[in-house]
Amino acid sequence: MVKVIQVGLGHWGFDWAQSVIPTVESVDMVAYVDGAAEARDRVATMLGVEEGRLYASLDAALEATDADLVLATLRTEAHHPVVRQALLAGKHVIVEKPFTTTIAEARELVDLAAERGLVLMVSQNYRHYPAPLMAADLIARQALGHVSLVGIEFRQHAPTIGYRYWDFPDPLLADMSIHHFDLMRMVLKDEPRAVSCRTWNLPGSPFANHPVGVATVEFSGGTIVSYRGSWMSGGASTAWAGEWTIDCDGGEIWFTSRGHGHERFARDSVVLRPRDKPAERLALPDVPHFDRAGTLAAAAEAVATGRTPPGFSSGADNIRSLALMQASILSTQRGGDWVRIDEVLPDPPPI
Repeated sequence: MVKVIQVGLGHWGFDWAQSVIPTVESVDMVAYVDGAAEARDRVATMLGVEEGRLYASLDAALEATDADLVLATLRTEAHHPVVRQALLAGKHVIVEKPFTTTIAEARELVDLAAERGLVLMVSQNYRHYPAPLMAADLIARQALGHVSLVGIEFRQHAPTIGYRYWDFPDPLLADMSIHHFDLMRMVLKDEPRAVSCRTWNLPGSPFANHPVGVATVEFSGGTIVSYRGSWMSGGASTAWAGEWTIDCDGGEIWFTSRGHGHERFARDSVVLRPRDKPAERLALPDVPHFDRAGTLAAAAEAVATGRTPPGFSSGADNIRSLALMQASILSTQRGGDWVRIDEVLPDPPPI
């Protein structure tokens, strides 16, 4: 059992405590931390956590427990100080996405974890679904040959699904597309070289900033990804991971992943369409822990065994997804000009 301290019990942190943590058998929760008394009271009242496991500061929790791992489920701007404190205390860490607010902060944490031999994992929960894992395997073994072109469509209508972050600075690229950018890297097993991106808002939109955008991403191996995303779509909604069309020498791979609510797992689908042969919907692999439970289980396994399971997203790996997101935002600020990834991440750390 890996002993865990959770830091951050707000709206999203409470959901972790209520819905995710109880499903991962390999973790033992030794402490819950939040500076707000009402957040601690809610966990005590609604989840039955005894007072002795509730703390107002990470300092107090670290002193009172012999935890192995700190789970950081706070707002993004609080990630860096909390993760840094945990690493300096010799604790392994899993942190929610986006990793940090800046590349410099992320690099400091990656270097600190490496120096101390600690696991630092970013919760990229979309990796822990059967469809993208299978698509990554098909591409790795070139089931239909070399990949030349990928099209990704993401469509949701935020005003009708309970979206709440209307003032988020980059509601598409930083809040949503970071998932898709990370999946591009995982599925293609390649690194982006440059990106051109444009975003915009719509008349009558409740968003203060741009919820719609398009991007073209050039990967080092020559693959081009054409990405279109919208929080204000009037069309049929896609699954959260979007709809992917992967054009290969010998045909096409199509997949979608991560449905809504209770259908999160059921929406996953992979279709193989070889040239001049009938399309085949493939049987998907079993994923014992999926979504955020998958990230927590993967982190616990890495801490307990030293092995990194499929879908594992280390800080050193995830800084590259963060760099693609930052480069996309920079491109929008330059009117869609191409931005090289090495402009925002000139010296990537070893994975």
